[in-house]
Amino acid sequence: MFAVLLPLFGPVSAQFSAAVAQSVVSYITTDPLTGTAIGGMDPVSYFTDPAPLPGKPEFEFSWKGAPWHFANEANMEVFKKHPEIYAPQYGGHGAMSMARGFVSDSDPRMYTVFKERLFLFYSASNREAFLLAPDAAARNGAKNWPTLSKTLSTQ
Repeated sequence: MFAVLLPLFGPVSAQFSAAVAQSVVSYITTDPLTGTAIGGMDPVSYFTDPAPLPGKPEFEFSWKGAPWHFANEANMEVFKKHPEIYAPQYGGHGAMSMARGFVSDSDPRMYTVFKERLFLFYSASNREAFLLAPDAAARNGAKNWPTLSKTLSTQ
């Protein structure tokens, strides 16, 4: 699986950046079997490698009530300094679903990095729908996240 990286066309609007930054996390999705965030994938690797790397249990950091795994110590240290940059938007819930006004799970293999933020999706078709109008989808998701996140139960 490869990332769909969208180039930045001009500066990121302050309104979009603020909305997305606030949408990062309140409730992190975790793997039901392992309990790790984003299926144990290294969140920093989505930004630095051609494909996301699996994290290793020896490089674990707890953030927002969930354990995050990293491929190496350097990635773990980068995440510790700025987790809000590397964590997926909407706590890892499906980005297109969030834009449409409901919560869904996501597959950490279905993703895109848009305007320097990680978005996860339930399916390839959800990712493709997001990519048709990514600015609008990201704005709608950021608008819906505060309300929808309140419907999630804590683990």
